[in-house]
Amino acid sequence: MPEISRFLGIVIYMYFREHNPPHFHVEYNEFKASLNIESLGVVDGKLPPKVLSLAVEWAGMHQAELMENWDALHSTGKYHRIEPLV
Repeated sequence: MPEISRFLGIVIYMYFREHNPPHFHVEYNEFKASLNIESLGVVDGKLPPKVLSLAVEWAGMHQAELMENWDALHSTGKYHRIEPLV
């Protein structure tokens, strides 16, 4: 499970060869959720509202990079880290 980014205690990652729709995973303490890359909506799980807001803000700034990672992980197994939210 490649770690894509980490900021403010929030960890963003993707799995290799994951099912559609394109999504990423967010962990914060004991909370976990999956977010759709295109809509930025929650697919599964739950996060505190502030953490969800920060994850969506970050993802909105990096949607193209997230899709590149999604495609690369499925085709080549390679990925790149994405800058954290500052």
